[in-house]
Amino acid sequence: MVTSEKQILLSNDDGIDSPGLWAAAEALSELGYVTVAAPRDHMSATGRGFQKDSDGIITKKQLTVHGQEWDVYAVGGSPSQSVAHGILEIVPQKPDLVVTGINFGENLGTDVTYSGTVGGAIEAASLGIPGLAMSQQIIFENWDHYHEDVDFTISAYFTKFFAKLLLEKQLPEDVHVLNVVVPFGATLETPWKVTPLADCRYFRPIIIREGSFEDKGRITAHILDQEHIKPGNDIYTVRTEKMVSVTPLSINLTSRTNLADFEKILRSNN
Repeated sequence: MVTSEKQILLSNDDGIDSPGLWAAAEALSELGYVTVAAPRDHMSATGRGFQKDSDGIITKKQLTVHGQEWDVYAVGGSPSQSVAHGILEIVPQKPDLVVTGINFGENLGTDVTYSGTVGGAIEAASLGIPGLAMSQQIIFENWDHYHEDVDFTISAYFTKFFAKLLLEKQLPEDVHVLNVVVPFGATLETPWKVTPLADCRYFRPIIIREGSFEDKGRITAHILDQEHIKPGNDIYTVRTEKMVSVTPLSINLTSRTNLADFEKILRSNN
């Protein structure tokens, strides 16, 4: 049934049972009608990918969160697939906003291209709907499992804050997604700052393999060392200034270089 109430689609990459998802759902419910369509399974670091072996099965569940009944949809697929299913066949009318998160762990620097949280928001933007990707800095060695003692209260506040802005304001032409990262230890008084992405990786890859190429190997990572963090970007804002970083993203990946000058370089003889 079509209504005049603001329609918000909520997804994530940590899966339908993530506490961060439900913290966001509660906060966003104060702004409009929230439909939750999230991956059935944990799908971190899947970017905007569509998984070929996903079954696409949508399971409708009813959950009680802090006394409130929710009809939710667990999707057999990636965050981007969950968003696509949500927009194209679950939500009864085109959503006004798609929110992804709140993610366990910070999405910073060039790492945003493999973040499922950001990927889901980009999928929404590609379908003409503003996206808000929310993540929270986590001080743990392992970011791939839930930690029950993580408090998402402050991140939920900022989720509602920026969602409200996106519902009320017209974004500039080249802004399609907001990537918001809440630092560890943030409070309601923590300031926020608009900042560009750092042009470097935040999680530095390490390959762990015992033996030869024929033995199993896996890629893990360590966080960028403090002494290597340069000012003027999202990593510096979160790690050094301990402020909330707000980065406008465009789904147009064309370099902002002068294309005519670039073509001259390619066509030159030397």
